[in-house]
Amino acid sequence: MPHSPDDKKRALARLRRIKGQAEALERAIEAGVECRLLLQQIAALRGAAGGLMAEVLDSHLRDTIGPLAAKAGAAPMPDDLNDIMQILRTYLK
Repeated sequence: MPHSPDDKKRALARLRRIKGQAEALERAIEAGVECRLLLQQIAALRGAAGGLMAEVLDSHLRDTIGPLAAKAGAAPMPDDLNDIMQILRTYLK
């Protein structure tokens, strides 16, 4: 879970956008919009959910791995974490 106020604010903003997208998708289905347009909206919704997942995962890794590295006497590895998150974000799209 995002712990800092900024992380929490960003996560909630993303979630509200996702909610708006889901509501728009529901209205489009009720209105009988053609499949091509529905698929476009579904892809956007999936991308938004993946973005939220990546953001929460990033926060979790930094909150978990950072303290573990400090306990082990190693310096936190922000570049390594950035590399890991870059790889994970490609799979969450």
